[in-house]
Amino acid sequence: MAQDDLQKHLDNAMYGTPQLKPEEQRKYMGTFRERCYLTMTITQMKDPINKEHFLNEAEQHPDTSVLLNGAMDIALQSSYIKSINERNIPFTVVNDSVTNTPDSLGLILAAKEAVNVETIDITKKYPKETASDEKSSAKKGFWHNLFN
Repeated sequence: MAQDDLQKHLDNAMYGTPQLKPEEQRKYMGTFRERCYLTMTITQMKDPINKEHFLNEAEQHPDTSVLLNGAMDIALQSSYIKSINERNIPFTVVNDSVTNTPDSLGLILAAKEAVNVETIDITKKYPKETASDEKSSAKKGFWHNLFN
């Protein structure tokens, strides 16, 4: 038994402590998918409507913290930090294993424990009504509105 403990100690010293789901932790800036309430890509963060949805979601879950991508544009990052500070929401700027691509995650609203929210992407959680949807609903005639 002592030999196994010694080997484990040597392996940890040589290779580091093994991580649980390292790819998932890399994608979600050090946390697990099951702890996320909301995620936004860097592109999605530029939309002011998404910012409002994020702030509303943060108010609904006061026990959360925000993870921000440290590689994103500093102007975008500072505007979110200002809004987060005004609402006294704890946050962390993550600089390890993050990239500044439009599709990379820029913001995560995460809990300390598993919450298992099914839909965490902001555009899927808060779908927008496009201009074409508004036109099609306005073009529907009297008979369509009467029988529906």
